[in-house]
Amino acid sequence: MRTLCASTLIGEFFVIGFAGLVAMKDPDLSMSTVWTVSGIAMFLCLLLCGLVTRPGGVALGWVLQAVLIASGFVVPSMFVLGAAFAALWWASVHYGRKIDEAKARFAAQADASTPDAA
Repeated sequence: MRTLCASTLIGEFFVIGFAGLVAMKDPDLSMSTVWTVSGIAMFLCLLLCGLVTRPGGVALGWVLQAVLIASGFVVPSMFVLGAAFAALWWASVHYGRKIDEAKARFAAQADASTPDAA
């Protein structure tokens, strides 16, 4: 699960950076505000890459997805991109868990079929 979720978060890292570039063109927003918010969100993406397997990591990822969708009020294209990344996040969590379960079953079968060398 960690690899799939981290890949999604790294993709979001870049999308947030590009959204920051688009948001800079809004005359109502200062450059410092745009890059403070974008920088914090980008940092959270990187931080979550390491926290995704810890308790609450997936929930924090969902919060990030909601914030990414809500950023569409500033950069309208983020409604679509945020929804796309929320779908990718769901797929990463769902299929990542299935892969982890399959790996655990395979490892258990391999351990059971290996004769003891005692």
